[in-house]
Amino acid sequence: GLYHVAILYQRREELADAVRRLLRADIPLGGASDHGVSEAIYLNDPDGNGVELYWDRPREDWPLDADGKLTMFTKRLDIEGLLALPELPQGLS
Repeated sequence: GLYHVAILYQRREELADAVRRLLRADIPLGGASDHGVSEAIYLNDPDGNGVELYWDRPREDWPLDADGKLTMFTKRLDIEGLLALPELPQGLS
């Protein structure tokens, strides 16, 4: 069966606006992770299917080790920092 669906936002501000809408609608978040290459929010739809909302950082900001190898990780996402971004004008998110 379906494990989860993922929705990619082009800008971090768009992800922040999506999170604001979820919180205003009292939809519980299941998790929030910083993977180094991306930031992701996790929740479940009404049928219990997983939903991932995320944006990818620009490649030049991806974490690399001393040899230039990609070093993804999973850390707690700074939700407060995400929500501190300015809200986009209506119709742009």
